[in-house]
Parts: sequence; C-alpha cells; structure tokens
Amino acid sequence: MRWIDIPPVWLVAAIVLAWMQASHLSLGLSFGGVWADFLGGLLVGGGILLMLLAITEMRRQKTTVLPHETPDRLVQSGIFSKSRNPIYLGDVLLLAGLVLRFDAVPSLALVPILLWILEKRFVIPEEDRMRRKFRMDWARYESKVRRWV
Repeated sequence: MRWIDIPPVWLVAAIVLAWMQASHLSLGLSFGGVWADFLGGLLVGGGILLMLLAITEMRRQKTTVLPHETPDRLVQSGIFSKSRNPIYLGDVLLLAGLVLRFDAVPSLALVPILLWILEKRFVIPEEDRMRRKFRMDWARYESKVRRWV
C-alpha cells in the first residue's frame, strides 16, 4: 500500500474533491469569471513548470525523484537554488489554479490542507533523511534556500 502514499495520489484526490464540489455543491459562490480563469491558468502553468524544471534538474544530476527514497546527490542547482521543494510547491500551485478554474470557492480550503499533508508526510521526513545523509552540505543548503519560496 506504500505506492498509494505518494504526493500525486494526494494531489489527484484533492483535485477530484474540488471538481466534485464545483460540479455538485457550488453553494452559489463564485470567484467571478475571467480574472479567476486567467489567474488559475497562470497558477496551473507555473505549477507544471516548477515540476518539470525540478524533475529535469534531478534527472540531470542522476538522482531519484521518488519521495520515499533518499537521493544519491544533494541537488542545489537550477530551481533548487530557489526552493528546496519545487515539485511540492508545483503541486500546491496546480491545485490552487484548478480550484480557481473550477470556480470551486469552498475548495480553497483544500490548498492549505494539501500543503500541510505534503509537509508532514513527505517534506519533513525527506529533509530528515537528507540531513542525516548529507550533514554539513545539507546544513549549508538549508540555511541559504527556503523550504518553499
């Protein structure tokens, strides 16, 4: 069952919940049209871009992108020089953008919930593994690059 406990499963679950809420329980609430669609599109595009940049950089460094594994290398270049968790940040931006695009006002609550789940289930354990494996290199990296942005 460990394969179920991966970030894309949590992301897809949140997206499905937001879509279902927008489709069946709008409560008469709306973000108000064109600006929400535009901002939603920017967030979706930005989230996908962050994920692609991060995966490309991890592949270039020949290390794993799988969340329950410890990478062979500490990737500090590319997008990882701006955020320690660009893939997870991309997940959150993607969800926020789709919530706007779906016009799912009550589902905005899913954005901080997903962020919390990602941090507790994935980010903190990953950072603990990185801290043990890379020691001083991790300490320097952690001191100069923020967890999210």
